Amino acid sequence: MTGLGLGLWCALAGASSLLGKSVDAAPPSAIPYRWNNVTVGGGGFSPNIVFSPVEKGLAYLRTDIGGLYRYDRRVQRWVPLQDSMSEGNYFGVESVAPDPREANVVYAAVGMYRSGPAAIMRSNDRGATWQVVPVPFRMGGNQDGRGLGERLAVDPQDTNILYFGSRWNGLQRSTDAGRTWLPVSTFPLAAAGTADTNREGAGVSFVVFGGPSRNQVPTEVIFAGVADRGRHHLFRSSDAGASWQPVANEPSPDLLPVRAQFGSGNLFITYSNGIGPNGITAGAVFKLDAAGNTWQDITPPAATGPHAETGGGYMGLALDSRQPGTLMVATIDWWKSRDTLWRSTDAGRSWTSLRSLAEIDASETPFLRWGDAEADFGWWIAGLAIDPFDSDHVAYTTGATVYATDRVVPTSASRRTVWRPWVAGIEETAVLALASPGQGPPLLSGFGDIGGFVHENLDSSPLSMFVNPIFDNTDCLDTAGLAPNVVVRAGRPRQADAAAAWSQDFGKTWTPLEPPDMASPESGAAPGAAHRSTLVGANHTAPTVMAVSAEGSTFLAIHRTAALTRDRGRTWTAVRGLPDFAQVLADRVDARRFYALDPEHAQILGSDDGGASFVALGSQGLPHAMAADRASPALAKWLLLATPGRARDLWVASGDGLYHSTDGGHRFVRTAGRFTVTGLAFGKAGPSGYPSMFAIGARGGLSAIWRSDDAAASWSRINDAEHEYGRRFRVIAADPRIFGRVYVGTDGRGLLYGEPTP
Repeated sequence: MTGLGLGLWCALAGASSLLGKSVDAAPPSAIPYRWNNVTVGGGGFSPNIVFSPVEKGLAYLRTDIGGLYRYDRRVQRWVPLQDSMSEGNYFGVESVAPDPREANVVYAAVGMYRSGPAAIMRSNDRGATWQVVPVPFRMGGNQDGRGLGERLAVDPQDTNILYFGSRWNGLQRSTDAGRTWLPVSTFPLAAAGTADTNREGAGVSFVVFGGPSRNQVPTEVIFAGVADRGRHHLFRSSDAGASWQPVANEPSPDLLPVRAQFGSGNLFITYSNGIGPNGITAGAVFKLDAAGNTWQDITPPAATGPHAETGGGYMGLALDSRQPGTLMVATIDWWKSRDTLWRSTDAGRSWTSLRSLAEIDASETPFLRWGDAEADFGWWIAGLAIDPFDSDHVAYTTGATVYATDRVVPTSASRRTVWRPWVAGIEETAVLALASPGQGPPLLSGFGDIGGFVHENLDSSPLSMFVNPIFDNTDCLDTAGLAPNVVVRAGRPRQADAAAAWSQDFGKTWTPLEPPDMASPESGAAPGAAHRSTLVGANHTAPTVMAVSAEGSTFLAIHRTAALTRDRGRTWTAVRGLPDFAQVLADRVDARRFYALDPEHAQILGSDDGGASFVALGSQGLPHAMAADRASPALAKWLLLATPGRARDLWVASGDGLYHSTDGGHRFVRTAGRFTVTGLAFGKAGPSGYPSMFAIGARGGLSAIWRSDDAAASWSRINDAEHEYGRRFRVIAADPRIFGRVYVGTDGRGLLYGEPTP
C-alpha cells in the first residue's frame, strides 16, 4: 500500500492531517456518534482468503493494512474484526488460521512492520473479541513476502498445538492453544530471515500438516518451507516436530517455496524466484509425496502467442477437498501475458487457463474498470481458495479486490465463468485527501493506489474514479471557497500523464493541468514572466501541490517552484516571494488573498494580489519552535488552514496546540488548553455561529477524533473504544451542510463518516 504523501501539507479545502505528539490535558468529555464506512468496495491488496474447514459459509480474509475480516453469510457481508483495537501495527495481518475442529475458534498473527509490536491472537467467538498475546518475534504483514503462507497452522489432531513460521526468528510453537510460544530449537534454520541476501526477510513461508498420523495425536508428518536464499528450502518432520530434515532433491535453489497445501497423499507447492508481490520473474509448481521421496514437476504450460513472455511466477494455490485431484494455482507478475488462474482435474497432469473463459462483472464496484470498458482479471493473485463445502465456489484476491464465482466450470450454454467482486463490507484503502463542498456531492476523496472519487451516495460504490488523468495517488484536493464546483487536484499519475487537473463540475469531469517548472532552463522565462506550459507528463519527479482562489479563477501550483495561472493553464506566471516547501492556500472568501506557512522562519506570508507575490506578515504569537519542529515537507508538524465563510480567519495547527488569527495572519492567539492536533476541519456552524471544528489529535494522552462547537475553547471526543481503527487516522473533513457530520480518512480501514446519534 501507499506511503505517507503530500496530503500532510497541501490545501485540502479544510481537510488536513499531519504528525504530532501527545501532551497532557484535562480528561475529555464525549459526544455519542455512530460510525460507518463510505462505500468504495475493497480497494487494496488482500494477501489471502481462508475458508473454515468445519462450517459452510465461514471464511476469513487477511489484509496487509486493514486488519482481518470474517464473512457473515446471514447478512452476506464481510465484518471487520479489529476496529476496537488501538494498536495500529496489529492491522497488518501476517497469517490467519481457523480452528480445524471448532468453528468458533480462529487465530491470527498480526504485525504490520518489523519496527512495530506483534501478537498472536485467539478468538472463541469468530473474532468478535480477542485474547491478544504479544510475542517477541516481529512480523511484516505489509512488507514484501506478505502473500506467502499460511505461516500459522493448527494441528488438526491436537488443536492445542500451533506452529508459526516467523520471518526473522525461525519456527515457533505453542502447545497451549496460543497462550505461550517458544522457538522450535531443532528446526535447522532457527534464525531464518536474517540472510543478507534477503533483507526484507521471508523466513519460514508456510507450515503444513501431512495427513493423519498412525498414533492419531499429534500429527506426525509436518512440512515447513523457507523462502530465504540458501541451500535448502523445504523441511520435513516425521515425529511431530521433534526433529527436522531437509527434503532431498529439491527443485532449483533459485526457486523459493511460497505456498503449499496437502491433499490426496501429496504436498503441492507453488514456487517463485522472489517473495513478491513484485519482482518475480520465474516460477514453477511441484508435487511431493507424503514420504518426501518423489518430486513431480506439474507446472502449467508457458504462455504462447503474441503476448508470451518468460517472466513471472506462481503463488496462489488451492486444493478441492471434495474432488481429489482437482486443484488451482495462480500466476503472479506475468505483466505482459497477464496473470491467470490455472485449473487441473487430474492432479496437475493437464491444465486449463481460466482467464480466457472469464467474464468480470464489476457493476457493484465500477472503479475496477479504471476508466476502461471492462475490469481487469487481476494482478498480485496471492490468495486463492476453493470452498470446502462447494467445489464451484472459488475466490481469489488481487491487488485491488477479491473476486468470487459460484460456478467455476462454465455451463455449455454460457461458456464463460462470471466473476464478481466479493467485497461487501470490505474497505481496505489509504485515504490521502478529502473535500466536502458546500454544494453538489457530499464528498470528494483522494486515495492511495486507486486515485479518487466523487461520492454522490455514501453507501454505494462511486460510478467511476477520477479520470483524465488517472492518478495512482491523489495527494491534494482543493475546492474554491465561493465556487465549490471548481476543484483542483494533484498527485502521482498512473502513466506519463499530467500530475494535476481541474474540474468545474464538482470533479465529475476533468481537464489536465501541466504546471511548469519555472526554474528550469527549458522554460526560458524570467521570474514573473508569463509563458505557455511546455512541461509534458513524462517528468514528474517532483510532486505537485494545487490551491484555487475563492472565486475559482486562479490556480496556484507548486511543482518544484511556484507558478500561477489565471486562464485555466494556458499560461503560467512565476510566483514571487514564496520560499521552498511553503504550505499555500487561498482565503475562503477574499478572492485576492492567498497565504503561505513558512515553518523554517515561523511565519505566515500573505498575498493580496491574487497569489502573484507574497510578503511576510510578522505573525505575532506563533512560537519559534515551529522552525525546530520542521523535519521535512512530508513530515511537517505545523499546518495552516483558512476558515470557510470568514475572510482573513486563519488557524495554525501543531503538535503544540492551536493558534488563531482573525486579521489575516498578522497576529495569532493560542487557544485554551494544550492539544496535539494532527488534523483539522470545519463543518456546519452550530448555535455559536462559528463553524464547528473537528480534529484528529491527542488530549491527556488519548489519541482520538474530537469536535468543538465554540471555536476551539472546548473539545469533546466523538469516537469511542469500539471505534479505534488502530488510531490510523490520516485526513479529516467535515460536512458544511449537515451539522455534526465528519469524514475521516484512515490508513487501511478506508473512508469513514460519523454522525451524532439521535
